[in-house]
Amino acid sequence: MTADSVPTPFPLRMLRAAMLRADTYEEVEADKSSIWQALAVVLMAAAAAVTANLVRAATDPNAATVLPLAVQLTVVFLEPLVIWLGGSAFAYMVGYSFFRGPETESDYLEILRTTGFAFTPAILAGLAFLPPVALSLSILVVSRLWMWVACVVAVRQALDFTTGRAVGTFGVAALMLWVVLWGLSVMPIP
Repeated sequence: MTADSVPTPFPLRMLRAAMLRADTYEEVEADKSSIWQALAVVLMAAAAAVTANLVRAATDPNAATVLPLAVQLTVVFLEPLVIWLGGSAFAYMVGYSFFRGPETESDYLEILRTTGFAFTPAILAGLAFLPPVALSLSILVVSRLWMWVACVVAVRQALDFTTGRAVGTFGVAALMLWVVLWGLSVMPIP
């Protein structure tokens, strides 16, 4: 973004990010002030997931669960934030260290900004309470897959990669995040 250009309005940035427009991810990467917008997108995705879980719990009398609702909602709210911060950190480490190309020039905040906007499709998960269950599940699967594709585009643009390198970076970063979170989940509590 040049000094004399006007930034795209936030809702339009979100729409274009959901449309997987590379120029929008480049704009977000260059706009240092967009970190707050990226955080807002992730918080909207978290709020949408919480809303869907609340509605589902209120409307489904058979929603037997092992964990109390407050614990479930806390986990559901924190999941996008943890994935955003941790996944972006691993994407930066893997992409900048192992998949780095000759044009790769980036920092962690650039990856945070672009991947934050990649969470825009996850806001659809707020509709994952709609009956029947197959529709709810379809909404969750589509929104998650769409978000993953958007994350690959975000990583590609932030690290100035080819699509193949971006897919590799995203895959390795996702695996690393999963291993860490799984490790924490089975770690004995002192």
